[in-house]
Amino acid sequence: MILGMIAGIAAGLVLAVLYAPEKGSKTRRKILKKGEDVVEDLKDKAYILAAYANQLNNEIERMTDTIGVAIEDATNEATAQVEKYFRKEGR
Repeated sequence: MILGMIAGIAAGLVLAVLYAPEKGSKTRRKILKKGEDVVEDLKDKAYILAAYANQLNNEIERMTDTIGVAIEDATNEATAQVEKYFRKEGR
């Protein structure tokens, strides 16, 4: 959605510059500058997105480790309870 908005804004700016009553060289410089600005903005957004993705990945790994430990603890507790039951029953 953000990329679509940026692309729409960039396209609008390019069209506005193209229809402006200025010399061709000046218009081309403006288009180039706007294009460079859009590219830089996209790079910034990509960097932020990558940082969020990295944070999310770290959180998933932490949660996976926590769940793994909880499952192992529950398994050990269940095994101990079953063994206790069978020892008590003399089986």
